[in-house]
Amino acid sequence: MPFVEVFAPRGSLTDKQRAYITDTLVAEVMAAEGAPDTEAARSISWLVVHEVDTWVVGGRAVDGSEPTRFVVRVAVPSGSLDDAKRTDMVERITRVLAEADDDPQRFSRHPVAWVHINEIPEGNWGALGRVVGFADIAGFVTTGSTP
Repeated sequence: MPFVEVFAPRGSLTDKQRAYITDTLVAEVMAAEGAPDTEAARSISWLVVHEVDTWVVGGRAVDGSEPTRFVVRVAVPSGSLDDAKRTDMVERITRVLAEADDDPQRFSRHPVAWVHINEIPEGNWGALGRVVGFADIAGFVTTGSTP
């Protein structure tokens, strides 16, 4: 049950690119995580796109006319990933961004997309007005009910 944030400079994404990324990315992250494809799992797998006004690389402001740069942050419960799943997740995220781009090969030539995987420690995820653990989340995505 990931929470995915996509950051890009304002004006750099076309409507088509934004739609492809938002339609595809969470499903790919869920697959990498090994989450079941259930209605319950999809209901708590969220994605937010942040188009930021100020994006600076090496002291130089980047504007929306340049090819899009990305930071993708994925928050998942600690214990849901191993090294193979992390690698798969980074590869899937990068592939989705590249597929949405006019020059997909640039993602393997230059570091234009950073992926940050944040594993939230047990006891630091909350919902329903209380702390929920990995077991609570796993139970919800498989049964659709809360304890």
